[in-house]
Amino acid sequence: MAGVYISYPFCAQKCTYCNFASGVFPRDLESKYLETLQSEIASYPWEWRPETVYLGGGTPSAMDPAALAKILAAIPGRPWIEATIEAAPRSLSADKILAWESYGINRVSLGVQSFIGCEIMRIGRKHTAEIVASEISLLRERKIGNINIDLIAGLPGQTRASWEESLDWIERLAPPHVSIYMLEIDEDSRLGNEILLGGKRYGAPDVPPEDLSIELYERAVERLAAIGIRRYEISNFALPGLESKHNLKYWRLHPYAGFGADAHSFDGRSRSQNAETASEYVARFERNETLCVEMTPTRAEEEKFFVGLRLSEGVRPEALEWHRYGEAIHRFVAQGLLEQIDGALRLTDRGVLLSNEVFQEFLSES
Repeated sequence: MAGVYISYPFCAQKCTYCNFASGVFPRDLESKYLETLQSEIASYPWEWRPETVYLGGGTPSAMDPAALAKILAAIPGRPWIEATIEAAPRSLSADKILAWESYGINRVSLGVQSFIGCEIMRIGRKHTAEIVASEISLLRERKIGNINIDLIAGLPGQTRASWEESLDWIERLAPPHVSIYMLEIDEDSRLGNEILLGGKRYGAPDVPPEDLSIELYERAVERLAAIGIRRYEISNFALPGLESKHNLKYWRLHPYAGFGADAHSFDGRSRSQNAETASEYVARFERNETLCVEMTPTRAEEEKFFVGLRLSEGVRPEALEWHRYGEAIHRFVAQGLLEQIDGALRLTDRGVLLSNEVFQEFLSES
């Protein structure tokens, strides 16, 4: 069964590392955006019942509960087997969690990024480790125990010792799911752009070198595995059976429908993307134009490898795929980047660290 993704790109502040199409926008834009979002969902030709829902952003946990209720009420299939809302620490309350539970939300993904005070402040966040612990307790009191915690390796000022302390907090709080991301350095974030320009703002000079960031990631893999939280995708780790059912749809090429600014959809044959920014998304609606700005056919063979190899379960090449990619596969196996186990082709631990090099081989130039 397919899933539903809902984009809410509004935040209380823009984090320095963030390269998403989200941020702090005028209040009147938010009200227009919610109206547009509700109209897009209401006009969707539901020929299927979604089994998963994912609210991403931005900071959807900051959404007014009444507005959230209207949006979720327009989506069939409740109770969904999994309904996730992304949340920023300091945006939760007992009343809000109670409302979420009544709307069918049963999973919360907390964008913690770090438990260390100086690291948190330098990226523009305002929470503390104690606040995170308190809000996790609130969630568990309401029987929402399916919790993810995000951490980022490579933040300004991060050290081996501070990373161990963040991992200590993970052990202490014992979430069933953890996401470990490497800091992305590109011009789409303030921090990334500052690093590329050789500047000194946002703690850019104190970003750890790449080899240390890789070491921190590998240490997280080791420590999480020791407490039973194992990697099932390059950046995602879970107790057995508590992997993100919605996100697995992306990596297994299952269909999903996306609503809101910059939301993507996939019907099994082609992909589409809505207008990237909240303002353009609303403007297209007000001009009575389609909210979708791009639709591209699926390159099934390429996507099977490019997306499927992200998973620890890997992919199972068929005869025609061996004919097309056999030389590259054998080369990567010889280099220790891929391995074949019981017919499945998967990245090795070293291959995970060099995954972009592997993925590129399966993408055509056209």
